[in-house]
Amino acid sequence: MLFGKKIYLRPLKLKDADGNYPSWLNDPIVCKYNSHGDTLYTEEMARDYIKMVNKSDVYSVFAICDTKTDRHIGNISLQNISIKNKSAELAILIGEKDFMGSGVGKESGSLLIEYAFNTLHLDCIYCGTSEYNIAMQKLALSLGMIQEGISKDAMYKDEKYIDVFKYEIVNNK
Repeated sequence: MLFGKKIYLRPLKLKDADGNYPSWLNDPIVCKYNSHGDTLYTEEMARDYIKMVNKSDVYSVFAICDTKTDRHIGNISLQNISIKNKSAELAILIGEKDFMGSGVGKESGSLLIEYAFNTLHLDCIYCGTSEYNIAMQKLALSLGMIQEGISKDAMYKDEKYIDVFKYEIVNNK
């Protein structure tokens, strides 16, 4: 587990599928800028995902939990972990809307980047986000990432193609 001031990160558990987590991926506000929300996400799908990532070497997925209440409020992960290339992709989802804009994204991201660099010994963490996801763009910059480029028409959402802005941070050992 990784501990911050407002939140802590713990591995996803099967019981998380019994809570609000599956409903986040069906919520149009939560999924406004990500690839979810186009099809119904079920508790069974959440359980299958949790089982898969907990066995995987290329995913490290954490539940973001409020320190005061232990409430599961979102997920943050390293995906596409490459030990050979010493890199991984950061992804975050704040599912509980009352925590959006509260700073838990930055705290979670900082904890995860520190874990990636100091525990997994990775050298590069990257992420991509919709050109319209201003909050994620600001989060990436606040985590010390720099914008590295734009993938044109890389995401299809709401019946249109949109650009994906690419960010990364390199471990300056």
